[in-house]
Amino acid sequence: MSRIPKNEPDLFAVLFWRTHLLAGKRSYQLGEITTEYLNLDSQTVRKLSERVDELVPVLHRIMDEPDKSLAVAVQKNLNAFYDVLFSLPPYRDLPMDFNGAYNMFPMLASQTDKWSEAMTDGTERNQQLRRMLELYEALPVRLDAFRNQVSLTLELDFEDLPRRNGAAYGRAFAKYYQGMRSAGMFFSPDEEGFEQGFDAAIRFIPIRDTDNPEEIVIGEETQFQDIVPFLYTDFYRGLIHGNAPRRCHNCGRYFLLTAGYNTCYCNNIAPGETERTCRKVGAHRKEAKGRANRSPAKVEYDKAYLRLKQRKLRGKITVDEWNTAVAKAQELLEQSEQGKLTDEELTQKLKEL
Repeated sequence: MSRIPKNEPDLFAVLFWRTHLLAGKRSYQLGEITTEYLNLDSQTVRKLSERVDELVPVLHRIMDEPDKSLAVAVQKNLNAFYDVLFSLPPYRDLPMDFNGAYNMFPMLASQTDKWSEAMTDGTERNQQLRRMLELYEALPVRLDAFRNQVSLTLELDFEDLPRRNGAAYGRAFAKYYQGMRSAGMFFSPDEEGFEQGFDAAIRFIPIRDTDNPEEIVIGEETQFQDIVPFLYTDFYRGLIHGNAPRRCHNCGRYFLLTAGYNTCYCNNIAPGETERTCRKVGAHRKEAKGRANRSPAKVEYDKAYLRLKQRKLRGKITVDEWNTAVAKAQELLEQSEQGKLTDEELTQKLKEL
């Protein structure tokens, strides 16, 4: 197999071994990067989406109407997008030709033959640029879909597991997998069934174990064409080895549970505290709140909300239909809390949404 090429913004390689991955010189536990993406703050998510919205029109324009005078303006928008993207893992850790990435279009415009090739339909360089455009245009939506899919899976199929290890995660994944395939056959019988498979280039090499430099282990160098397949791979490889993100029952942020360890609280400083962690104070606060505070009506509403959200994420209902259904569910919950509906009537009406 040929040598995996050097890292580029839309083509990069990481190294997997045992329960870790290596991005550049930075070692992560499997599932750790997935956890960070689940915790992305709204400002970063919004900024990435805004940068894509600003970038895509000018990229379309220069590809459809080649004009060297636009190269600097296109690069300015591209660099603003890269500033956000490269602040995220694994990009921030990878050795990459940042100079080439941040000067791509002016460099193309300065070389007549390369510019001509890049702007001629059907050439290899033109196809590469158009593929880059397609990837960047869809990135915010695909990242949002990944985050929603994983968070829903963790909430619906993993949260109540009595054990936290690879075997337990395997059973939970089987339930989730079969449910998704069954839903796909029911809603879209003519479409290809639900799968979680991604294209990647792989080679195996001997590496020195970063935890024990005297030991040599087998490493798997894997090249991805974009960030989303990498994130799914990190998530599922983590599950295989017993690592999984979990939402803290105190602060609401995700943390990584490693194999065999079972707690519902993270080890970060708890909200409103200066020293004590969620793990220290969470159990007491949870006891004070008590699950009993959730009425049967609220429990049924939460189930309906998650079911509707799944349907929206799978494209089975439109955003407008989702908003209408959720508004109706909230109205039914209010009627139940006012004594106008029994718990049985509420449950039935929510199922009909």
